[in-house]
Amino acid sequence: MKTVDFDYTLPPELIAQHPAAERGASRLLHLDGKTGALRDTQFCDLPAFIQPGDVMVFNDTRVIKARLLGRKATGGQVEVLIERVLDRHRALAQVRASKPPKAGTELSLSGDVHATVKARHDNFYELEFGGTHSVFDLLEHHGKLPLPPYITHAPQMEDELRYQTVYAKHPGAVAAPTAGLHFDAALLAALKDKGIVMAHVTLHVGAGTFQPVRVTDISKHVMHREWYRVPEETARTIREAKAQGGRIVAVGTTTLRTLEAASQAGDLQAGEGETDIFITPGYAFRCVDRLITNFHLPKSTLLMLVSAFGGLDHIRAAYRHAIAERYRFFSYGDAMLIEKG
Repeated sequence: MKTVDFDYTLPPELIAQHPAAERGASRLLHLDGKTGALRDTQFCDLPAFIQPGDVMVFNDTRVIKARLLGRKATGGQVEVLIERVLDRHRALAQVRASKPPKAGTELSLSGDVHATVKARHDNFYELEFGGTHSVFDLLEHHGKLPLPPYITHAPQMEDELRYQTVYAKHPGAVAAPTAGLHFDAALLAALKDKGIVMAHVTLHVGAGTFQPVRVTDISKHVMHREWYRVPEETARTIREAKAQGGRIVAVGTTTLRTLEAASQAGDLQAGEGETDIFITPGYAFRCVDRLITNFHLPKSTLLMLVSAFGGLDHIRAAYRHAIAERYRFFSYGDAMLIEKG
């Protein structure tokens, strides 16, 4: 398939620049992937679509303040975006500068943070941070929230609260698992009271999630790698539910990618590792039955994923409908509930 097969025209004013007034106040477009039928509803109505015995799986990664500004020792400005924390003092990062920094380059970053370029690994630089504080502590106190490039305002207090799920636990993501942003404590309680089982995985979303597909033939695209973990309790819960006829509902594309990556041998396997799974139309899903997700950028790998799940023609029709009905798009936008096609 071609990248252009996943293109569409979005009026710029439909790109949500701020979250809804309250979590759960977004709209929800329900798509039956078998028939293509569409239904407009509200996200707070979600419990009506999920049945007792179904398992909802959430990505409990936590977004870190991954962006740091500063200068090289020569005076040139630099912008650092942490991709992955390697250990207490080292991280992989994208570094923007007038000239690519060489190994040994010293960086003076915001908050009197100092880092040294140790090596380059493809598009990323290995940085070593000085001082006694951990990388996570330095970022929390001196970093800036890495909002997506299509959100035009600088990070505000509202963003620090709302560009984070209420169940975020394990720090390491540089982008939020945005389908989870719609859930608040009341909605989670309503789902639990209905007898719906909750489970968690962790996938630390990398900056590569915003990288465009630069090839014409999508089969030639190389996905970025992301770290994930599936707890044994989650794997056992899902296996038991499927054996009893329950459906597996992935909250977000990151959750879906985690579950499918861990199911390549057949049944879902607990454990941790890295995945570069690239899901496109024709993929045979092994674990997930339903997907909750936001609306995605044109020609993106995430749009290719949802097209594989709901059917390319059905997703095209759903996006045309959403644009006509003035749904809000992308990270702070509205959501879809997709039944597997």
